[in-house]
Amino acid sequence: MRQNDGRYLDLVLDPIRVCAKYKPKFGQGAKGDGLTLAQFQTLYQGDPFYNWFGLDNPLMYAAHKAAGGMTSVYRQIGIGCEKLFRTILKDSLGLTTTDVTWSYEMPLSSGKIRKLYLDGRVPLNKIADKTKSDRFQAWMRESADSIGVDRKIFKTLMGTVFEVRQGYKSKDSKRQNADIANAATAYTKAYFPCAVILSAQIDSDILLRYRAEKWAVVTGIEGVKNPLVSTYDFMRDVVGYDLAAFFTRNSKTFRTEINNVLKALLRPETTS
Repeated sequence: MRQNDGRYLDLVLDPIRVCAKYKPKFGQGAKGDGLTLAQFQTLYQGDPFYNWFGLDNPLMYAAHKAAGGMTSVYRQIGIGCEKLFRTILKDSLGLTTTDVTWSYEMPLSSGKIRKLYLDGRVPLNKIADKTKSDRFQAWMRESADSIGVDRKIFKTLMGTVFEVRQGYKSKDSKRQNADIANAATAYTKAYFPCAVILSAQIDSDILLRYRAEKWAVVTGIEGVKNPLVSTYDFMRDVVGYDLAAFFTRNSKTFRTEINNVLKALLRPETTS
């Protein structure tokens, strides 16, 4: 499995490296690259109130850059890991890019159509290796039973669709409602919905709510030897790739890259 390490590392690290160039926008529109320190000071010095309080201080700029950049780091880790997850599904289960991609269309009140994507898919009939297919289907059956999915509904399911997150600590009700709607749609399209959380950071109330809404949820806990609850047990025992071992052996590289990004974010100006 180590032969894929270089390719897998790039999938995770490329989005993270972008964070080092983050610049805050200070309400100057959603588009553009953000303001430099000099542009920030010109903006704040031109505002009498902010100027009176000395908010044009470079440390204020650094604080804004760090705050926005931290959010970006979490987001980009999630994006990189989504790409990694889909690639591992392809490589380990012999699937294609089309196989591991899933979306559905939702009509809007305006008459337009919105296309919504989940982060991965495993269609059982596309797994050519019977042993792997049987193993994956057995996990689906046990997982569905654990959250109380009706057996008649389960028999209609063609595979699993996944939502991948680095963590889930937010109580954002809009996000939760959207996820629950995604799960309901997945069942109508004959797919079993599973949330894959890579860290152990998930609010307990959210975890209970999602499982009550018939989402399977695996989280980043280790040592439980249970692929119904552990992301890393699921990846190793069901998908067939030891993701925890990949993260462990490349931890020094991840830590170095994150350290470089954090140093850049905590400086008032990003050096090129």
